[in-house]
Amino acid sequence: MTDRYESADRAPTERGGRIARAWRWFWTPTHAIALGTLVTIGFVVGIIFWGGFHWALELTNTESFCISCHEMKDNVFTEYRSTVHYSNKSGVRASCPDCHVPKEWGHKIVRKIRASNELYHHLLGTVSTKDKFSGKRLQLATNEWRRMKSTDSRECRNCHKFDYMDYSVQEPRASRIHQEALTTGKTCIDCHRGIAHTLPPNADEAYQKVVESMERNDNRILTDYLGSVVPKANAAR
Repeated sequence: MTDRYESADRAPTERGGRIARAWRWFWTPTHAIALGTLVTIGFVVGIIFWGGFHWALELTNTESFCISCHEMKDNVFTEYRSTVHYSNKSGVRASCPDCHVPKEWGHKIVRKIRASNELYHHLLGTVSTKDKFSGKRLQLATNEWRRMKSTDSRECRNCHKFDYMDYSVQEPRASRIHQEALTTGKTCIDCHRGIAHTLPPNADEAYQKVVESMERNDNRILTDYLGSVVPKANAAR
């Protein structure tokens, strides 16, 4: 009887020991495997992992992925199809990721991380109907305006740059405004709002508030920075 109880007590310990030994064995290279073999295997596995990650990332940079959610397909995509960015005489199309996803690796990863919030609200059904989307249109628009203003309309400039424009062949009004924008430091989104999607009510007033809010924030950051640097500089004299 005692032997039976002792063997029962030893059983979990033995199982735990076997698992620990198996785990150590799994992570300990044997003498039969050369270091070069291990490095080669690791290199191949790394390439496969990186390729899979890059493939999945680029899969999310397609128009078909963007409109796989009905919120996008039934609302902003319908609006976009009637614009020059979708169909034009030159046959050049600017699709969803061309305007809303950075091309540079670092900026792209940051944008993808922030986009996880959009997936969260998709699951919540925040804009699951046309009425809900209309109710949130101003907030969605201001979020994108703020992003584009803060990046100097980076995605627009993948195709449109002041330095590359031939002002002599533009319409007089467009030529004048573009040259003024170049000299005054304006960016594309300052003028070209609503070129691909319907503008929310009071869009101009809302955009001005976004710009003023960003300027106040920039001034506050500058003031805080100078407030921390100037006393140190005076103390060092």
